[in-house]
Amino acid sequence: MIQIGKKNGCRKWQAAAAFLLITAGTGVFAATIKIGAIFAVTGPASYLGAPEEKTAKLFVENLNKAGGINGNKIELIVKDSAGSSEKALSFAKQLIDEHEVVAIIGPTTSGESLAIKDYCNKSKVPLISCAAAETIVEPVLPFVFKTPQKDSYVVKWAYQTMKDNGITKLAVVSSNTGFGAGGKTQLEKYANDFGITVVLSESYDAAATDLSSLLTKVKGSGAQAVINWSIEPAQSIIAKNMKQMNLTIPLYQSHGFGNIKYVEAAGDAADGIIFPCGKLLVADLLPDSDSQKALLQKYSTDYKTKYKEDASTFGGHAYDAILLLTTAISQAKSSDPVKIAAALEKIANLPGTAGIFTMSKTDHNGLGMDSIVMLTVKNGKFALYGTK
Repeated sequence: MIQIGKKNGCRKWQAAAAFLLITAGTGVFAATIKIGAIFAVTGPASYLGAPEEKTAKLFVENLNKAGGINGNKIELIVKDSAGSSEKALSFAKQLIDEHEVVAIIGPTTSGESLAIKDYCNKSKVPLISCAAAETIVEPVLPFVFKTPQKDSYVVKWAYQTMKDNGITKLAVVSSNTGFGAGGKTQLEKYANDFGITVVLSESYDAAATDLSSLLTKVKGSGAQAVINWSIEPAQSIIAKNMKQMNLTIPLYQSHGFGNIKYVEAAGDAADGIIFPCGKLLVADLLPDSDSQKALLQKYSTDYKTKYKEDASTFGGHAYDAILLLTTAISQAKSSDPVKIAAALEKIANLPGTAGIFTMSKTDHNGLGMDSIVMLTVKNGKFALYGTK
């Protein structure tokens, strides 16, 4: 039986009998495990946070229908941060101190995750972030993990593709957010390794509704391509502005572009965009031998059946977070946060939507370079880059 924690001044771990819920007609005792979630369900990052919330709720619904974890049901407590770091921190404190959750999944954005990671770590409550910035898990903190691929891996995939295409002069543009700043740092760090010179590197306001003035600078920089690193609506705006200005150099995006709604918002200006991402968006194009394919197809089908919309990589990040967490709880046979964190570090060869996770004491992301593929947009749809 899983042990459930209660806090009375300090957190004390007691037997599951303290939370008895007798299953009707069976005499079998089950207990509720509280899991916290912080997602930007509304606000500028809602294209990310809304599918994360939907995914987490669907996962828990299905898990509870199947009997929960070792007979223990899950209670998911979701807080909508609207992308605010201040709200995320307030909610993290509330979830830990008042709701006494055993772990938190999310937040949605890198800025929020960076804002709460120290509090979670100090409280010894596992945080499994759905955000991408490498600094969330580097340096490693005992109770902080994340599910998206490392920024540096994404950058290297993008740069290798540029190198293969003969690009040597690049313009880097990014939003003034934690995610944008993290990507900008990695782009500048690895450019020389691939024979690429960054001829322009500028940030813009995440709330910008027109990027024409920035693109005028790009046009005059001599860049052979531009890469945009953001998660905001600017991803679509920059594509439309480039088309309006007849700026025909290739547009690369970060893995933050992995939601078809960004393509829809950009219209035909999205065609030709190139970006590194996980395999979820092209699951049906993968060979049957791919170890992720079955999981990716099932998640995509279940999500679309439930919500009447396509799955995105962001919902996938939440799927992976709760998959890792529930796997760790099951393997630890306890909901003691310290034991959960220890179990997370021992997870190996676990297929998720972002890749095959193998954690360790020195790696709290658990994904390799092989978790990423290069994608493009063709006729308003995602496709593998380099294929006809």
